Amino acid sequence: MTAPVFVVPDDVLSRAIPGGRYVLDGPEGRHAVSVKRLRAGEDVVLTDGLGRWAEGVVEGAEGKDRLLVMDLESVSEEPAEQPRITVVQALPKGDRGELAVETMTETGVDAIVPWTASRCVTQWKGERGAKSLAKWRATAREAGKQSRRTRFPEVAEAASTGQVARLLAAADFAAVLHESADASLATAPLPATGEIVLVVGPEGGVSPEELAAFREAGAAPYLLGRSVLRTSTAGTAALALLLGRTGRWG
Repeated sequence: MTAPVFVVPDDVLSRAIPGGRYVLDGPEGRHAVSVKRLRAGEDVVLTDGLGRWAEGVVEGAEGKDRLLVMDLESVSEEPAEQPRITVVQALPKGDRGELAVETMTETGVDAIVPWTASRCVTQWKGERGAKSLAKWRATAREAGKQSRRTRFPEVAEAASTGQVARLLAAADFAAVLHESADASLATAPLPATGEIVLVVGPEGGVSPEELAAFREAGAAPYLLGRSVLRTSTAGTAALALLLGRTGRWG
C-alpha cells in the first residue's frame, strides 16, 4: 500500500457506497490539501485505524482544508497479525517516550503499555499524565499514517507493576529485556499464534523486586545483544527481531 493514508471516523466506512464520494475535512483535510498538496487523479486511502480501509481518487480540493474523494472502492479489512506483539514500555524522560512509540509503530507493534516502573524519573500523575498519554496516542496515530498502516497500535492506560505482571501471566510468551540474562531473545522459543508480551525497563533498569514479580508471572529475562540500548530504542530493536523470527517480516 503506497497511497497516503488519512483517518476518518469509525462509522464512515460502514456507510461508504462503492463508487461514491467523500469529503475529507478538518485536520485530515487540511493536511491533505495544504501539507501533502494532493491533486486531482492521485490515489488516497481512507481508514478507521482499526483495520478497515478503502481506496479512492482525489477529485479536487475546496479551500485549504477540504479534499474531495471520489470512486471509493469497496471496504476491505486487514486481519490482525499473528502472533500479536505487545511492548510494555517504561516511561522515558522528555520526548523519548514519543520517539519509542513512533518507531515501534512504524516497525509494526500491535499494542503499547506505558509502565510506571519504580526507577522511572518521569511519573504520570493527574493532568500531566493525561496529557502525556494523549501525546503517545497521537504519536501512534500519526506514525501509523506515515507508515501506511490501516490498523494502528493500541496505546493503553499507564500500568503499575502489578498490572503488568497480570498481563504477562496471560501471555503465550512473556519476556523481560535484562542485561544480566543468560538466555538470548534471538533463540527463545516463540509461539506461532497468540500473544507475545515484551517488557522494556527504564534507564535505571528493572529493579530486583520487579524482576522477581515478573518471573513469578511467567516472564523470563532475555538478553537482546552485547550493547545496552536506551529504553527508547530497545523496544524497537527487540520488536524487529521478534517480527523477523515469527515470520511477520519476510
